[in-house]
Amino acid sequence: QVQLVESGGGSVQDGGSLRLSCVASGRTDRRYAMGWFRQSPGKEREFVAAIGWSGASTRIGDVAKGRFSVSRDTGKNTIFLHMSNLKPEVTGMYYCAGALGGSPWEDGVEYGGWGAGGQVTVAS
Repeated sequence: QVQLVESGGGSVQDGGSLRLSCVASGRTDRRYAMGWFRQSPGKEREFVAAIGWSGASTRIGDVAKGRFSVSRDTGKNTIFLHMSNLKPEVTGMYYCAGALGGSPWEDGVEYGGWGAGGQVTVAS
């Protein structure tokens, strides 16, 4: 299984930007699609974005369209979530997840490995 560690979270003002990173270690010799999910207080986990193993295919969740993008540095086993024009409603804990195979799944049940999460707080 792959281990995932997120970084880059923090607090920003309304309209600000952040970039989250997720580094994979362990069985990185296997192909993993990777994704981002968000858990906000009182809400169910939401799909944010995902990227396929090669980085050629991506999916962006409804909660992220127009403001977020996802990219991957395959050489460094790292994915990024680029967030801009942030609003308070996107505040939450952001989790990186890995799924064996190449497809960028939107359903969290497809992911077998999860990071501990990174908090993103947007102040109004």
